Amino acid sequence: MVAGGTARGGDLGTVEDRFFEIRDFRLQNGMVMPRVTLAYETCGELAADGRNAVLMTHGYNTGRLYVVSSNMLGSSSGSTNGASIDPDTGRPYGPDFPAIAVRDIVAAQKALLDGLGVTHLAAIAGPSFGGYQAFQWAVSYPDFIDAIVAAVTAPMARGNVEESLAELKDRLATDPEWNGGRYYDRGGAKTVLTELRIETLKRYGIEAALADRYPGREAREAAIRELAADWARRFDANSLVILRCATIGYDTVKEFRKIKAKVLYVLCRTDRLFPPAIAPGVMNALAAAGVDARYFEIDSELGHSASGPEHAKWSPVLREFLAPLMPAPG
Repeated sequence: MVAGGTARGGDLGTVEDRFFEIRDFRLQNGMVMPRVTLAYETCGELAADGRNAVLMTHGYNTGRLYVVSSNMLGSSSGSTNGASIDPDTGRPYGPDFPAIAVRDIVAAQKALLDGLGVTHLAAIAGPSFGGYQAFQWAVSYPDFIDAIVAAVTAPMARGNVEESLAELKDRLATDPEWNGGRYYDRGGAKTVLTELRIETLKRYGIEAALADRYPGREAREAAIRELAADWARRFDANSLVILRCATIGYDTVKEFRKIKAKVLYVLCRTDRLFPPAIAPGVMNALAAAGVDARYFEIDSELGHSASGPEHAKWSPVLREFLAPLMPAPG
């Protein structure tokens, strides 16, 4: 069910902010969520046959495309998350939010697209966690999509997710407001959340990105803290836990033979989270599965954040990749 929203104009035409409700959403673990809401935006017009859509899976448009951008289930920008009211208790889910998986996030997006009348996707594109979703789409709904663009990401979780999840919970627990994740009347654990965001931004390469604007270290550190604090004000700490938990068991490599879509895999030379050293293994596995895949490496000092601000360095490759898949002008 599509619920109301707002519309705004701009260079891309009218962009609509809307909400989609799913009743009795069954997770892969068998649990059923009585009501799930996805926040999303659309831009452009859906063709009569419903086949000109592109799904952006993270937080490009022409007159020929209908672009859908969906906030993830469990995230903090309007979709059902830890701060949402549990219909069974009348209180925020908090730490009792169901253990969702990347596969569930994608299944919710599929329900959204079905509700919008999208019958086929020309492409799915996303960086980082959005790339996780792109690979999951390719194996979960192989006949529904023509191509995926997965940037600064991997087709399987890296490292020990259970261990990193435990470390995250321990770190959040040091905030006096945490209260085991039941903090909605206590302030939201924003102090530790801000510190975590500062560390994350630095891993993403924010210092290099701000070096020209803030050549002095003190000014640069202040700017990073301001960015982190602004993010922490808007983000729910439980979403960090929910989404980290969602990557436990995430591994699409073992299902690569299901993929029918073309794949554009993009990494950045200086990314420490998903370094280019992992590319040969991914590309070899795609080739062994018979997948039509292409790899491109962004030459940038911006690390994990490079795909957005350095889009000009790889947009020609993206255009060339997508060109054969685009619907003919109407």
